[in-house]
Amino acid sequence: MLVVGEAIVPEELFTDCFMCDMASCRGACCIEGDAGAPLDEEEIAVLEDIIDVVKPYMTPQGRAVVEQNGVFDYDEAGGFVTPLIDQKDCAFLIKEAGIARCAIEKAWEEGALQHVSFDPDFNKPISCYLYPIRLFLRPNGLTSLHYHRWEICEDARKLGKAKKVSIFEFLKKPLIRKFGEQWYEEVLRIRKLKE
Repeated sequence: MLVVGEAIVPEELFTDCFMCDMASCRGACCIEGDAGAPLDEEEIAVLEDIIDVVKPYMTPQGRAVVEQNGVFDYDEAGGFVTPLIDQKDCAFLIKEAGIARCAIEKAWEEGALQHVSFDPDFNKPISCYLYPIRLFLRPNGLTSLHYHRWEICEDARKLGKAKKVSIFEFLKKPLIRKFGEQWYEEVLRIRKLKE
């Protein structure tokens, strides 16, 4: 385990392999589970700023949920999460060729969000972008990066192993978005020193 900045990085992020295999899983992580995707309080403000631009990319059911309940909900522990449609699909879920995707990300990819006043790197909630890593704030103020092993991602583990891509490498862009490029490079430097 490494502690870099305010983050705890477990060794398994370098030794275990992972690469999303959307053709196999069909985006199941956007559908399965007992709550929406975790949200930071700052992300709620961003979602409120961009929702009118994102709505045309959403399904009618997703728009209805957001219009009735807003851009966030609460999980059983009282944490902020994305709202769900009928307690199942994320309200921001869309399907393309039978694969679940994020309406926010599609709007971002098509450049629809570039003129909205918000973080230009925000393509979807960080909990979605970082998956299969989940972030946990510890009482000491450090953020623990936890590898969430889920059976629906078995094909992603197989593909990552075949391509020899570690979790840390696969998630380079979201890790940089969350912690910064300097942090990412520092983690690699420190780990190399420990080898």
